[in-house]
Amino acid sequence: MGVTIEDIKKLKELTGVGLTDAKGALVEADGDFDKALEAMRKKGLTKAEKKGDRETREGLIESYVHSDRIGVVVEVNCETDFVARLPEFKEFAHQIAMQIAAMAPKYSTVEDIPAEEYEAKKAELLASDALNGKPAEMAEKIVEGQLKKHFAEQVLSEQTFVLDDSMTVEDRIKEQIAKSGENIRISQFKRIELGVSE
Repeated sequence: MGVTIEDIKKLKELTGVGLTDAKGALVEADGDFDKALEAMRKKGLTKAEKKGDRETREGLIESYVHSDRIGVVVEVNCETDFVARLPEFKEFAHQIAMQIAAMAPKYSTVEDIPAEEYEAKKAELLASDALNGKPAEMAEKIVEGQLKKHFAEQVLSEQTFVLDDSMTVEDRIKEQIAKSGENIRISQFKRIELGVSE
């Protein structure tokens, strides 16, 4: 399979890498676009993980209103004002606001779950009749899985991304980090639903 200039441009567009890197990935994948894209995504995500500790002081506040019934305000941070002003960063922030409107998360990341809430749920699950007679080690593993599932729906980064169910919101954030070359963080958000008070 040959490598076409159209595929190189398309791969560059989708991953945010340079033309040389895009061409190299396609050559390595023998012209197989999907294989090259997958390889570039993995590379990009690896780079994104390394950027995860860098400070994020710039960004923007995005808002989204759905059918005049649900409103969302979200703060999305990056490292520089330059990236914050890019249309694709604004689009990313808008997608995150839509995600929050649709899926109503309570927390941004797992680390944001209050320890007392986490421990209370863990104690409740450990006391379940379904665990009677199971070895302590096995019960602990079962409860860990149940906790992950329980909080996955409440934690933004763990949720399935509404615009692409093949990835989580965390994957989408890492993809944006790979494209922008900067660390990105969802600092805070507020979701308001008509007639529903907290």
